[in-house]
Amino acid sequence: MLRPEEVCWRLGISYSTLSRWVREGRIKAVRTAGGKFRIPESEVRRIAEGLPVGKEIRALIYARVSSSDQESDLERQAQYLTEYRASKGYKVINVLSDVASGLKTDRKGLLKLFNYAVNKQVDAVVVTHRDRLTRFGFEYLEHFFR
Repeated sequence: MLRPEEVCWRLGISYSTLSRWVREGRIKAVRTAGGKFRIPESEVRRIAEGLPVGKEIRALIYARVSSSDQESDLERQAQYLTEYRASKGYKVINVLSDVASGLKTDRKGLLKLFNYAVNKQVDAVVVTHRDRLTRFGFEYLEHFFR
């Protein structure tokens, strides 16, 4: 939950604009016991990405490790990301994972992730670190997912 000042800064709007959007229902807010309002981070992302009110953000989680002796880390990545995204209000639609080098391009989980993106079945892809997707060329993938 974010304070109004943080939301205004992130969205580049004034406090009066934020207040009006809350009154109009354009952005969801939660009232505290003291009468102040807080904005869920998922709402800020929705507004920043231009998504309509009430649209649920569908997240796909991707985890990868290089070798089978790191499988406990693979489970830890997936668990952490699932809990984190759920706490932010995202709907986790799938958790994909691979045990392979970040240089390998034919990973099953990565190829499924591409299919989700191409078919517009996902709004966000979540990884613990950019090198979980690829060791090199992350900028290309970032552009592709946009």
